[in-house]
Amino acid sequence: MQYPSAEGSSKMQVQKLPTGIEGFDDVCHGGLPTGRSTLVSGTSGTGKTVFSLHFLHNGISQFDEPGIFVTFEESPLDILRNAASFGWNLQEMVDQDKLFILDASPDPDGQDVAGSFDLSGLIERINYAIRKYKAKRVAIDSITAVFQQYDAVFVVRREIFRLIARLKEVGVTTVMTTERIDEYGPIARYGVEEFVSDNVVILRNVLETEKRRRTVEILKLRGTTHMKGEFPFTMGTHGISVFPLGAMRLTQRSSNVRISSGVPHLDEMCGGGFFKDSIILVTGATGTGKTLLVSKFIEDAFNNKERAILFAYEESRAQLLRNATSWGIDFEEMEREGLLKIICAYPESTGLEDHLQIIKTEITQFKPSRLAIDSLSALARGVSLNAFRQFVIGVTGYAKQEEIAGFFTNTAQEFMGSHSITDSHISTITDTILLLQYVEIRGEMARAVNVFKMRGSWHDKRIREYVITDNGPQIKDSFSNFERIFSGAPSRIVGDERSELSRIIEGVEPQS
Repeated sequence: MQYPSAEGSSKMQVQKLPTGIEGFDDVCHGGLPTGRSTLVSGTSGTGKTVFSLHFLHNGISQFDEPGIFVTFEESPLDILRNAASFGWNLQEMVDQDKLFILDASPDPDGQDVAGSFDLSGLIERINYAIRKYKAKRVAIDSITAVFQQYDAVFVVRREIFRLIARLKEVGVTTVMTTERIDEYGPIARYGVEEFVSDNVVILRNVLETEKRRRTVEILKLRGTTHMKGEFPFTMGTHGISVFPLGAMRLTQRSSNVRISSGVPHLDEMCGGGFFKDSIILVTGATGTGKTLLVSKFIEDAFNNKERAILFAYEESRAQLLRNATSWGIDFEEMEREGLLKIICAYPESTGLEDHLQIIKTEITQFKPSRLAIDSLSALARGVSLNAFRQFVIGVTGYAKQEEIAGFFTNTAQEFMGSHSITDSHISTITDTILLLQYVEIRGEMARAVNVFKMRGSWHDKRIREYVITDNGPQIKDSFSNFERIFSGAPSRIVGDERSELSRIIEGVEPQS
């Protein structure tokens, strides 16, 4: 028996055709299998038609691959109008003979003749259009409409199978949409997957805590690999964007360059400041001064003629400007100089995937060197922990990819006493954690700050007093004689205890 050579084996492997849809090709490990048919299934409103149009539009605009769009439901004029809402000028592509829209609406008069349904004419029309326009991509939307028009389901299934077989014979890469009844029910309403089984993509639009969350799942890519599971996606002004967080690679560069927090004493506690491309998390109860640290971080960027962008999800623009002014920081001047952009939005205004897409778009357009989000915990309200963690991974991953310093705040639930910084499941994603907390000491309320974690650098492990003044924050060494500050029950250290504690903090072994 003769086996194929290594060169012949590589030629036999399934080739991939990039769709050009952001993130989707990562999930598919390169795109859809070339020359095969892919079933895109979903309930009403999941984005099946948009997916098909995006597939064709990118083929023409990015890869110069002409396409054919076969519509069984909407008129060609409606298709052109709907595409225009995503910024796609399909009419221009039609005029350039790069795109052909074939109206294949079934004839209602033929539905009463059982067994007479025949797609031979349509197959020949599609074949002719493929040859004429030298098409490489075909989208059919949707085959469910054909089943709804004719009673003889087995005849329709036979004819559509014939259509797909011919398209495969011609060598075009085809996307077909079909409708399903339930988000997690049968793949298709009429058992379409039984005869179009090369590849299956499922789009979902699930209602979670009064919000819709779109996901895409590659159920099957025959003969090739793909990522498993559901991945969130959005439909924005430029079409579909998939967030394949599992495809992210920890390959970003790590900088040794330091930037200032805007607070000199905090820089000292961090061993000289934050790393240029690090993610900093400030966590503490409400009123502990998290937004003040964000403002100082932004002010330092302005002083160094760097751009910064602030996403605020808890306070209005007017409140932010007023608070900053009370600390001697002029956000309006920074905006006039073009070095600051502030985006305020209610967390509930849209889903997390849409918030992520907005953040990425704003960063792409504004090109800041620093990013601040105040606060992450506001975005966590009413969403699942998994969805929130995926959002944070998406933001931090994109910031690191663009080599942007990220400064995020998180509001702790406990007003006083110890609290877990891992409750939000984001502590492991960040490089530096600053812990702020109220303490009762000497009969008065005070604030404390601690550099809880800082990757790749020495940092001050002491708990120090954090005072908010008219000129901003001041960090003092007022708690050097106390222990159990964060426990909520501080006590004074005396004698040998203080000496031994100092040696431990400084890394010196106690003498035996």
